[in-house]
Order: sequence, then structure tokens, then C-alpha cells
Amino acid sequence: MSSSSTRPLSELAMQRAERRIPELAAKSGHEAYRASLSGTGAVVVKTSRGQLVERRADGTTTVIKSLPLGKRVTPGVVLKRVK
Repeated sequence: MSSSSTRPLSELAMQRAERRIPELAAKSGHEAYRASLSGTGAVVVKTSRGQLVERRADGTTTVIKSLPLGKRVTPGVVLKRVK
């Protein structure tokens, strides 16, 4: 254990740090995506247009397959399996 003491953050400093969480999370996600592309050469993603595509590090994309539309569900609806 380190014997160095740290001063507690003030309320204002804590609020400033908390406001940066979404920005830092987005940046981390983009960095992980780029690292994945550079490490593997390609990554498979489902686009909002309902297609499964392979996206390469050089920016090119190849459509692998068109996907069927999903079913929209109203939030809060409880679904039960029919036997």
C-alpha cells in the first residue's frame, strides 16, 4: 500500500468529472473500434439499414447479407412464450 495521502474532491470538482463520463465513454468506444479494425483488419457490424456488413480498416464495406426486419415492441409489454 502506498502511504501517500490524497485530498478528497470538492463537490464542484466531482460534478465536473461526472459530466465528462459520456464524452470519455464515447472516446473509449471509438478507440476500441479503431484498435479492433487495426488488429483484425475487419469487423462485422449490423447497420441500421438491416444489413450485415464487413467494414475494413481502409474504410471499405462489403454487404454480407440482408437481415429480416425485427419486430417493434412497445416498452413495458411483457412477452410470454406460448406452449
